[in-house]
Order: sequence, then structure tokens, then C-alpha cells
Amino acid sequence: MTPPRHGEPPADTPILVPTPRLIRVGRRAVRVGSRGPRLESGPCPPSGYQLIITPDGEEPVRLVSSDAAGRRHAIATLVQLVRWRAGNDAARRVSPDGRLPACELPEILIEDAPRFATRGVMLDVSRDRVPTMRHLLETVDLLGALKFNHLQLYTEHTFAYPGHERAWEGCSPMTPDEIRRLDAYCSQRGIELAANQNCFGHLTRWLSLPAYADLAETHGSWMFDGVWPRSGPFSLCPTDDRSIGFVRDLLSRLRPCFTSPLINIGCDETFDIGYGRSRKACEREGRAAVYTAFVRRICDVVRELGARPMFWADIALSHPERMGDLPEDLVWLAWGYEPDAPFDRWCESVRSAGRPVWVCPGTSAWRSITGRTHERRENLQRAAEAAARGAEGFLVTEWGDTGHHQQWPITAHALAQAAQAAWSAGRDLDTAAASSLHIFGDRTGRVGTWLDEMGDADLVLRETCGRLSRPGAARLGNQTALFIDLLKGADEQRDVGDPAAWERVRERVHGLAERVPSGIGPLIDSELALTADFATLAADRGAWRRQGSGISRERASDVSHRLGLVMEAHRRTWLARCRIGGLESSCEHLRGMIARAGPVG
Repeated sequence: MTPPRHGEPPADTPILVPTPRLIRVGRRAVRVGSRGPRLESGPCPPSGYQLIITPDGEEPVRLVSSDAAGRRHAIATLVQLVRWRAGNDAARRVSPDGRLPACELPEILIEDAPRFATRGVMLDVSRDRVPTMRHLLETVDLLGALKFNHLQLYTEHTFAYPGHERAWEGCSPMTPDEIRRLDAYCSQRGIELAANQNCFGHLTRWLSLPAYADLAETHGSWMFDGVWPRSGPFSLCPTDDRSIGFVRDLLSRLRPCFTSPLINIGCDETFDIGYGRSRKACEREGRAAVYTAFVRRICDVVRELGARPMFWADIALSHPERMGDLPEDLVWLAWGYEPDAPFDRWCESVRSAGRPVWVCPGTSAWRSITGRTHERRENLQRAAEAAARGAEGFLVTEWGDTGHHQQWPITAHALAQAAQAAWSAGRDLDTAAASSLHIFGDRTGRVGTWLDEMGDADLVLRETCGRLSRPGAARLGNQTALFIDLLKGADEQRDVGDPAAWERVRERVHGLAERVPSGIGPLIDSELALTADFATLAADRGAWRRQGSGISRERASDVSHRLGLVMEAHRRTWLARCRIGGLESSCEHLRGMIARAGPVG
């Protein structure tokens, strides 16, 4: 390695994601592509590698690793180096075994290894969007390029369970053959595809059908998280033996499609328990005891199928006195999506009980239109720092609440930052330039910067408009102000937020819409333009609602018309990546926004 001479400017630092632990760039250019690279076995950490490019020696490119994962990671970094220095076309010509097209790369030494052994992504395929197989396979390629090694597809009813056609008809579900194909594709790329089926709550679609209705805890009224009134079925009744029979039937059909031994059984947010048929048991034994007893029975089913259970740990973490009642092999998935999520406390609580724990932050994209840049970054950072003190895995979640209206570029951009957090324990989370280059093929850096800026366009409102969602709250959580305000009637909560702040946000969004990136590719261009149009009309309506006596008939008509155009564009972009099932359900949320557009009175 020849360092720069005294007085020479330092060599350019490659734009890579995740950022390697060590990069040393020399001052010489190296012509590659005629041979190699040379693949060597050497003393590297698990999944780690060395990448050496030098004009000295017989082979200019050497990749050193101690296992197959390290070799894959070295090749992924090599592809990014080629894209950074020689462009997208050259990067596409790098072969799976690392053979390079003729190009010029810098003299370089990279030493790298992941901070966490398991670095995963969970994609919601139940809240309306079920990706096409083509998009799923492309997503797996992206995850491999970002050095993720675990994937889950969050499922409520979108797996084509034989004998349960009424539950998934019209939803374009994943079929058993498709899951097997995806599993094989993931395995070839070093990614574990784990089964995911919520087995307790979030089963409204099932329990609303006559064939399953009598399995529900309640069809009456209950409170979600003690704050929001709800009615209708949500969870299985944990004291009904038929509930566990239903779970056994589903998991026995799902399990054979996966080679991974892990099954995520869900069990989150079961707030209706105790409001219905299990009330007497809850009064007698306590809600936590009733909850843990049913989770134990689900875990028994998972073990009968030769698998290991994992579950969303929110309910159990709120009852630490019951931790010992849950199986020792159950993996705790500690999830939280805000900057103040107490991952440290959660992880310490689970570890002190001798149980395995993963941290599960989020992309902060759902219920947003634009994403939430500040919250995402801080949430990922906090999760990674906590995980570094003893968690066994890092799983970033991408949800689709309220119609799954975030466009794919919002999600993909977030995944680049999540990859950095998962690989480096939260170091160097400024990934806008790397996301632009390696996700979107944009060498200018415009796309990543624009997405970050748009994701914080209404940050000042998120910090002050909590009452739009939760009574008495100061800060808005789990959504943007622009999005949730579209769910309000014309005269509803007009007093929330300073009108001047709403106007400043409106001006900021308009400014960003005027410079929306283009020229990336027809689909990405359309998705970015739709994001800008949707955010602009949301900002207009939010500001107009708070002017004088409220939104006028003329302006309400304008908003309704533009929402109609957004819905047309939403349909087009949806079908480019997702199956048709779920589209009308997603559009129903837009139709509701149109109905509520106004005017006042």
C-alpha cells in the first residue's frame, strides 16, 4: 500500500454501505478485470473479510475470508467499489464470484466484519401490500448487497393456507410454492427466511368470518392500549382449546415451506384479552397469567413441528414478574419505533432472566407519506447501541398500517441506514450519499438527501402535535402530522399545532416538491413524484384548515381533486411492485380522505 506523499491531498474515500471498519486508500490506480480476483482463506472473524487491491503481485484483487459469508460480503463490497469508481453498468457486470469487468479501481485495503451476527429485515405483507415475486426477489438481492442475513414476511392472512380459502381470497396471498422458491433464493444468498404468522392478536380478518368468529375473545367493545376505543374481534380467546387447534393447523401448513428453524408467532398488542370470554379467567388468575399460558401453548406447538419460537415481547415486557413463566428457548423481540424506546432497559430485563433477545427498531415509514428521518435515525442508533451490550440479533421492521401508502424509495432508503446500524452498532449513520449511489444508482447524491429532507419536512409539527393521535401527548408518535391530519374531518382538531408552523411546513414541502429528483428511472421517478404530490396536498390542507374559519369550499374541492389524482398514481405504482390484492383496501383510506376533505360546516 503506497500512502499519499507529503503535501498530496488524501485519496477519495469510497462511498460504501455498510461502512467498513477499516479502509486505507493508497495513491495508485489499479487496472483490474484481466484476472481474478484471488479468493483466499485466512484468519478473519466470522462473516468478516479482507479486500486488497494493489498493483503489486501477480493478482491485483485479493479477497480473504474464513467462511462463505465473509466471501459474500467481500464480493458485495467489491461491487460497490466498482459502482462508485466505474459506474452502474460496470457494477452490473461483476459476476457472482467476483470476476470484474475491465476498469480502474484505487489501491485499497479494507478489513471488515459485522458487529451483530443476525441482521434482519421484516416486511409487512399483510397490511394490503403483497409484493410480486419479482419485487421480492429484487428485494432479496438488495438485502444481500446491504449485508443483511435474515428476512421475515409479517403474515396475518396472506399465506394461501389450504382449507382456509375464505380468509385469504382476494388478497393475492403468497403460495406454498412461492415461499419455497423464495426460501431457496434467500439461502443461495446467505439470507435466512424465517416463518412469521401472528398466532394470537391482529387476526381481525380471520375472526370476522363466520367460520372463525366463535374463536374470538370478543366481538364487543374494548380499549386498545388503554387509550383508543375499539370494537369487534382482534385476538383469539386464550381459554378456548379450539384456539390452539387453529394455531396448530396454520403452523403445520406453514412450517414445511421454510428451512429456517425459527417461527415468529407474533402475540403482540393483545389488548382485548379480558374484555370478553376470558374475563373470568383474567379476574381469577390475572391477565398476564392468561396471556403467558396461551403463549406457552403456542410454543409447544412450534416445538412439536421441530422449530424454535420467537415473539413480539411488548406484552410480556410490561409484566416482568411473569418472565419465568415463558419457555427458556423463546426468543424475545423487543420492539419500539421512537427515539426514546428503552431498548437498554428491555434488553437488560430479558438478559437478566437468562432469555435471548433481539432488538427491533423500525424504518419509521408507515403512516407517513414521507418517512420520518429524525425518528428513524435516533431509533436505529438507540437499538444498535443497546444490542451491542448483549442482544443476539437486530431486526428492522417495515410496517404498512393504514393502507401502506409509503412508496418503495422511502423504504429502500431506510433499509440502507438500517444496514449500517446493524453492521456497525450504530456508527456513521449518515448514509444519504451511499443510499443514493447503491440503492438508486444516483451518483449525484440528490435522491438520498432529498428523501432525508422530505422525511423531516414536518418535524416541527411532529414535536408539538401529539394530540392529533393521543390525548394529552406532546409529541406525535408512529406517524407524521401530514398523514394523520388527512384522517381528520375538516373542522376536527383545527386547534392542534401553531398555524404559523403549519404554514412554514407547507412552504418547506412546496420547496422540496419543486426539486424532486428525476432521471433515476421511470418507476423511481414516478414514486418520488407521487410522494411529493401527496405530501404537498397534505401540507396545503393542513395549513388551510388552520387559517381563519377553516378550509373553504373551493380549497376543499381542490384537495379532493388532487387526492383523486394521487389515488390514480397510487394504483399505477402499486401494480409495478405489488399484487392487486389489497389495492382496493389501500385506496379505501384515500377515499376516506376525500370524504373528509371539507369544507367546514
